Amino acid sequence: FGIMAGKVKWVTDIEKSVLINNFEKRGWIQVAENEDWNFYWMSVQTIRNVFSVETGYRLSDDQIVNHFPNHYELTRKDLMVKNIKRYRKELEKEGSPLAEKDENGKYIYLDFVPVTFMLPADYNLFVEEFRKNPSSTWIMKPCGKAQGKGIFLINKLSQIKKWSRDSKTSSFVSQSSKEAYVISLYINNPLLIGGKKFDLRLYVLVSTYRPLRCYMYKLGFCRFCTVKYTPSTSELDNMFVHLTNVAIQKHGDDYNHIHGGKWTVSNLRLYLESTRGKEVTNKLFDEIHWIIVQSLKAVAPVMNNDKHCFECYGYDIIIDDKLKPWLIEVNASPSLTSSTANDRILKYNLINDTLNIAVPNGEIPDCKWNKSPPKEVLGNYEVLYDEEMAQSDGPDRDLRSRSGQPTGTKGNRARDSGKPVLTTWK
Repeated sequence: FGIMAGKVKWVTDIEKSVLINNFEKRGWIQVAENEDWNFYWMSVQTIRNVFSVETGYRLSDDQIVNHFPNHYELTRKDLMVKNIKRYRKELEKEGSPLAEKDENGKYIYLDFVPVTFMLPADYNLFVEEFRKNPSSTWIMKPCGKAQGKGIFLINKLSQIKKWSRDSKTSSFVSQSSKEAYVISLYINNPLLIGGKKFDLRLYVLVSTYRPLRCYMYKLGFCRFCTVKYTPSTSELDNMFVHLTNVAIQKHGDDYNHIHGGKWTVSNLRLYLESTRGKEVTNKLFDEIHWIIVQSLKAVAPVMNNDKHCFECYGYDIIIDDKLKPWLIEVNASPSLTSSTANDRILKYNLINDTLNIAVPNGEIPDCKWNKSPPKEVLGNYEVLYDEEMAQSDGPDRDLRSRSGQPTGTKGNRARDSGKPVLTTWK
């Protein structure tokens, strides 16, 4: 993904052979020490250093990197929620129909993130919300960690009192001033398949934020828990029931190393079409695409849209038993290690297709190109949203797309053909 000339250290757990094979295939990398071009995967920390004011690095036109400088506005759990809340309020102020609410004060179109509070800052607000429904379950996550680390579930205020300095005043103070948490209403009615909870990992490539242009990868997958789901409070501590992260599930006794507890998105589609119907399934995936686009629009104004940058995000989506999708989090560095043979093929193709869009025709990188590749190089990617094209269709396009109304020749869904086409966002 990260394409940069010069000597940059390998800093991730990705299998080097996959990248090197990809680069050699394009003729980009040679074994000789005096070769002109080296291509490297760059971690979020390396990106931070590259764009740091202190380092004084300046990227040339032939250097492209795989993260935006402040990608964390979307990929940190607390900042993602903060930006989505701000986005909603701005649309409300503008009188946008997208920010319409129902009689209970809930957003009709923008209710896609579970109720979330930041701790310690929002502790008192959280307590107020908790007391409205004291039987609810909440999930606590550290803002800056991944792979399910530090996550736990609570259903009593007393369970987080150990972080409270003064329970009399209910003033919450985190155990460490460096570690902030988010606490979200737990989706306790997830859609189950075979009695087990799962979530979706979807890959989304953003080539530019202004104008916003993003692509959906067709080969995402579902990650299943190894233990059957139960909302019973006695199982709140059993992460094999509640957390789908492979980093956690692979340690379970029932983990299957052949399929890795994964289903392809296409298999999920087939399952839902056969059990719920094609129309309902199409609607679900349209809503997932809507969520992704709106989350990107929420951060676009604050994102540093550096011309040298592109990014492939890993979106985590949970579907509840009413077939409503919820955005859980967005990953800046989705795992590219492979736990199964199918995983390796998928991620090899993901790298290949991403590079074909970031650097068309396998040529020397050029940050000044128009970032609008021809359709034939997209591979397994499909255009999810093109802001320039959408604007030419009129300002109310998003609402018409979201409410299922026809959006004109560029935005019609081919419902009659029965084929799932992402034309809603093209």
